[in-house]
Amino acid sequence: MSVPATILCGGLGAGKTTLLSRLLETVDRDVAVLVNDFGDVNVGEIPTESREGERGVKRPVSDADLVEARTDLETGEEVVALENGCICCSLGGELSRSVIRLARRHEFDHLVVEASGVGEPEPIARQFVRGPAAGSYDLDSVVTVVDARAFHDAFVDVEADSGEQPTRAGVDDTGSRPLADLWLEQVEFCDLLVVNKCDLVDEDERDRVGALLETLQPRAETVTTEYGRLDPDVVLENERFDLETAAASAGWKRALEADEDDHGHSPDRDHEDGTADHHHEHQHGHDHDHEHDHDHQPERYGIEVETYHRRRPVHPERFAALLEDLPAGLVRAKGLCWIAGRERQAITMSLAGRQTTLEVTGRWIASLSEERREVYRRGQPDLAWDEEWGDREVRLALIGRNLDFDDLFARLDDCLLTDREMDRMEEWRAWENPAPTGTGETRSVSSQE
Repeated sequence: MSVPATILCGGLGAGKTTLLSRLLETVDRDVAVLVNDFGDVNVGEIPTESREGERGVKRPVSDADLVEARTDLETGEEVVALENGCICCSLGGELSRSVIRLARRHEFDHLVVEASGVGEPEPIARQFVRGPAAGSYDLDSVVTVVDARAFHDAFVDVEADSGEQPTRAGVDDTGSRPLADLWLEQVEFCDLLVVNKCDLVDEDERDRVGALLETLQPRAETVTTEYGRLDPDVVLENERFDLETAAASAGWKRALEADEDDHGHSPDRDHEDGTADHHHEHQHGHDHDHEHDHDHQPERYGIEVETYHRRRPVHPERFAALLEDLPAGLVRAKGLCWIAGRERQAITMSLAGRQTTLEVTGRWIASLSEERREVYRRGQPDLAWDEEWGDREVRLALIGRNLDFDDLFARLDDCLLTDREMDRMEEWRAWENPAPTGTGETRSVSSQE
């Protein structure tokens, strides 16, 4: 019989370990825990029990140590701590082996995987749905913990000067990825949002956080709490998770999907060979506030979602200048970009906070050999196609707060190549171009406004 599993995500300091520790103190079933420590990132001065049981002692401990102490496991056998790597990437194989080994050696009622603060939830979830771990577990829920104060200051208070944004190292030495982008991905791929540390925000700030979260992730159930206090049944055994629904539930994806319905062509390219993932409309889940019964009404706070779609490339230098001077009210932007001089690369633009990441996430179908191109076109009869440029396009979802979208659209249009520049393709590769070239390669640009 398969064991239900819960993936617990959230940014560094959001309160995942506190929530998990409280859950383990009150739950009435046997729970196995797998904790990911990413090097020394999760190490700090955390109040916990000493080995002798004395309370209030402060000592440097990792998240794995904290959970182990709270559950009174003398040997630590029930806690598998993965150190010096991320369970969803470099240690992906070890994750599967660890949870399978755990199921074979021990009997328990539920598994909780506490992901690193810099872990991406979707690759982890896929290991439990389509990977080796699927034979032993049923993925029950993906839970993302949000620090209400930090989220408000980073994404809601657009006038605040947040300073230099922290980054996580990229896949190589070509660039780094903003942590803000990862935090939003954790929000956008989940079925339960736990808004923690609500004691650090006032009621209006909390509602503004809720309104933006509702726009970023319209499907997830939302609960609010302080100090990670939640009934275990809110987190465990809710049977909410569906991979296809979660993969398509982000607000920006839903906006592009609606635009696709009007114009044809899927926005997502997850494969180097140019194949596209097509997502179908799913019914929204019911949003629920655990402690407060508020209707967030994003429009009440000036939050809007728009799409920008053009079938002409952007000039790399003008586009880079725009990314360095984006309006403060633009909270999230994501989608595909056709950048002149990169005719093979389908480049995903992702803005979170003040940082924009450009990443090569696939190839335009038009850049493939004629034989392969025709195969893909036959498989996608509704694919919008230009006889000269094929499927190349700029298609972005934009989420803004009190944002002048007309002005932003005009500035984006100014980045497009003019008719004269379109006729001089031989000059495109001579332009200074910060866009990446290799699959998985990233470049990050900071907005100074």
